[in-house]
Amino acid sequence: MAFCNRVRSGISLFNKATVITSQRSDLQRFLVAPSISLASRNYANVPGAKDNKVKVPLALYGGSGNYASALYIASVKANAVEKVESEILQFVEAVKKSAKFSHFIKDLSVAKDVRVKAMQEICGEAKFSNVTKNFLVIVAENGRLKNIETIAKRFAELAMAYKGEVKAIVTTVFPLPPEEEKAVKETLQEIIGSGAKIHLEQKIDPSILGGLVLEFSQKVFDMSIKTRAQQMERILREPISIANI
Repeated sequence: MAFCNRVRSGISLFNKATVITSQRSDLQRFLVAPSISLASRNYANVPGAKDNKVKVPLALYGGSGNYASALYIASVKANAVEKVESEILQFVEAVKKSAKFSHFIKDLSVAKDVRVKAMQEICGEAKFSNVTKNFLVIVAENGRLKNIETIAKRFAELAMAYKGEVKAIVTTVFPLPPEEEKAVKETLQEIIGSGAKIHLEQKIDPSILGGLVLEFSQKVFDMSIKTRAQQMERILREPISIANI
């Protein structure tokens, strides 16, 4: 109970406003090569597909964030978010399990047409959806296959938000006992709301010295002893003004 009270009191010090990205209807703005239209490829075989505007539920930055957002928009429009998520993660796992394949996608000296042909053949053998296949081909064309694991992680974050799920990471010095883990999840559920499903991931980091660091919904609540000690050290180093005594 005391553990969860620390979580509640710590979070109450922060602004709980949710950041939502603005509408992005033009997928070209997300891609490195503006001449390539991911949207047009994805909808060539989708009868009656409409170019509805899609909101990206999380603000993702950098090249990997842009690619993940582009894939999210295409997946939502094709009504295939969960399928695409499964296929992209399957692809990443295949890369991890094969040193040769991993080297291939990271080797920028490989000719673009070779990379593209390889992706087309792999996606065909795996029977991936058009959304996934077209996306991986574009990533190959743009020389971004080396970033596919990061892109996949960012896309998984968007997919979780799409499904009403929230991933939370709690960092502690020692693993939380089952009862405390359950209590943290219940506390998060109260804060986030009953409509969301909490996925709690534990991380162990002895360097925080004690307390905990909680991350969810692109927010970080640092209640570690290490951070408190650093804050106290800064206060003690500040010069004392005699006039204010």
